Order: sequence, then C-alpha cells, then structure tokens
Amino acid sequence: MNLSVAEAASPAAEPVMRRPSLAGRTRAGLDEALAEIGVPEKERRMRVGQLWNWIYHYGVRDFQEMTTIGKGLRAQLAERFTLDLPEVTAEQVSTDGTRKWLLRMAPTGPRDRGAEIECVYIPEVDRGTLCVSSQVGCTLTCTFCHTGTQRLVRNLTTEEIVTQLMVARERLGDFPNRAAPDGAFVPNDGGRFVSNIVFMGMGEPLYNFDGVRDAIGVISDNEGLSLGRRRITVSTSGVVPQIEALGAQMGTMLAISLHAVRDDLRNELVPLNKKYPIKDLLEACRNYPGLSNAKRITFEYVMLKGVNDSDAEARELVRLLKGIPAKINLIPFNPWPGTRYECSDWERIERFSEIVFKAGYASPVRTPRGRDILAACGQLKSETEKLSARARLMLEQDEAETATVAH
Repeated sequence: MNLSVAEAASPAAEPVMRRPSLAGRTRAGLDEALAEIGVPEKERRMRVGQLWNWIYHYGVRDFQEMTTIGKGLRAQLAERFTLDLPEVTAEQVSTDGTRKWLLRMAPTGPRDRGAEIECVYIPEVDRGTLCVSSQVGCTLTCTFCHTGTQRLVRNLTTEEIVTQLMVARERLGDFPNRAAPDGAFVPNDGGRFVSNIVFMGMGEPLYNFDGVRDAIGVISDNEGLSLGRRRITVSTSGVVPQIEALGAQMGTMLAISLHAVRDDLRNELVPLNKKYPIKDLLEACRNYPGLSNAKRITFEYVMLKGVNDSDAEARELVRLLKGIPAKINLIPFNPWPGTRYECSDWERIERFSEIVFKAGYASPVRTPRGRDILAACGQLKSETEKLSARARLMLEQDEAETATVAH
C-alpha cells in the first residue's frame, strides 16, 4: 500500500541505534566489517567476494540465505551487522507511471531521526531510469530549482547513494530469484527495470566527489549491481575544478546544467556561475577525458518563458558549443509552489529546438515526467525540513537544557 507524505510526516518515535548495515559498502568496507569480527586477513578476500555476490547480485536481506558461507560466520555477521536498506516512508505514483520514493536513512547518532531524500524511477518502453540524490538538500540555490530552496544538510555517504538503487531494484522485483515485496510495482514488458542512472536528484554530485566516485564503483562492478559506466550520467551545475577528475576517476557520461548563454543571466539562474563562468566551464568540457562523438556531453537547458528562450539565445548556444561533441536537452520548466518562473510556450520551445537542430546538434525536448507528484526535473525537495522540524526543536531544547545544567 502506498503511503502518503502526510502519513510519513507523523511524529517519529525516539530513534534506536541499530546495528550497522553492510548494504551499500565498498569491497574495502566489507573487508573492514569482516576484520571487526575477527575473520583472518588471508580469508577475508574470499569472504568479501561471497558477501558481494549475495548482497549485490542476489539482493539478499538475511545472512541466513548466504548458503555458501558457513553457519558460524553467518551467525557472527548477523550478531554484529544487518543488511537493511533505507526505509521507504512514502511512495507517490504519477499518472505517467513515474514513481517517487521518500527514503529515510538510518540514524547516525542518538539524536538523529534519519536524513530523508527523494529518489525517482522513470519507466519508459526501452529503458528504466533512476534519478538518485547525492546530498540531503543543496547548497547551490539555483533560482528555478525547487531543491535549491532547501538548505544543505549534509552529503550522502557512499552506502546511502548505492542503496537508492538497491531500494529501486527491490521495489521493482529486479533481483534474481527474489519475490518483490507487497505493494511493489513489477514491470511486465521486459524492458522497464532500472537500466540507467542519472545523478540529477537532490544535491550537487561534484561537491560530494568521493562519495559519488565510490558509489559508482560499487554500482558499476560487473560482479554485483553491474550497471555500465556508459549508463551512468553525472550532472553538475559547473564545479569546474572537479570535471576532469570526474572523467578520469569515474568514466561516466557528463551532463552540464547550463540554462543560459550569458554570464549575467547565468549568474542569476545558477549562482555558481559567479565562481566558474561560462568560458571556464566550456573549456573544462572541451578537455573532458574520453570526450568523443560516441561519448557526448549533454547540456541541459531549462526553457523559461521570456528569460532564456529567444532565437538569439538559441543561436548563441550553438556558437558557444562549437567543437564540443554534445547534445542539448531542452527541458520544459516544471513549476513548483512559489516559483516566479513560467514554462516557455510550446511553439517557442519548438522554434528554439529547430535552430539548434539545424546547426547539427541533437536537441530533444525532454518530456516532463512526474509533474503531478513534484518528481520532475527541478522539482525534487525532500520533506526533511517539515518532517524533522520537531526533532530539531527537541535537539535545540536539549542543548539549551544541557547548557543550563553546565552553568
């Protein structure tokens, strides 16, 4: 049964510190867990491989199902660890089939109720795309983006990023030989499981570089979750110093949230531009490792009525991108409560697309998905601020009481 956001917002019980989960860990993380329970170093590599296969290929949630591991070691693992995934506290389903999950992460301390983030699954005939988050909130304050109105709480850990994919696979019945949970949506046309991942959810991925890099290492490992790096796209608003490292260390596809062709306008829409202007951003794109016609950069351009959608701006966009193997994703603006922007008229979007296409660039207009559940591009904003308000108030009161006693 799907939960509503209102149901998810009910007061949470006092958090209980749980055993740490092994789900989402890197191979090094699994090795450390085995070392904690006394498994000899010479045996750990084999055991890591076994755990890896059970956790990521088969998606098991119970150590007792790991039949290639001895009962004694299974008991030790179960005593010290779990295989828990983030809790799905709300699931919303769009009229177009898009699904948005509100996920609550495990508490990190006695006063932590667990951070909440949003993750979106977009089913299509030929693919299933999972939009994952890399931060709780965002620090960039892009004026057209709903997520940008939420303060940054913290980076997500590698485990918290990886387990978004694991939750999706479980909800879709996409692990081999495992039944989907009650209420899960199981695709039946053979082609709509998770086949692609985009780091276009909450947060700026390149401000969580290490966490994202290590998560991609787990996700792309061909002995586990096995999603090829060409099927993973990392989208950045333009953290120029990290773009080359992204290509060199992660080898994924690159997307750039461009949205304007002049620095003065982009300074307003994407304030990060004040630090890394368009010229520097495009130079970094030209030097992106592995860039070729087979590995083009996607430039995302949200269509804002009367703001950035003129013929002149379409022609300037073509001029700016000259020499960069690229495609241009035109994104009809997805409205959200309180925004001052409107979506460009459809005729204007088609005219803009035509100019770009005639210049030799693919310029697909992204079909808005999940608008009715605020799951479309630029609409994600977790309920963290509302759901955690009571917890933050309690924390402030506790701190005040502690200070009073100390004095």
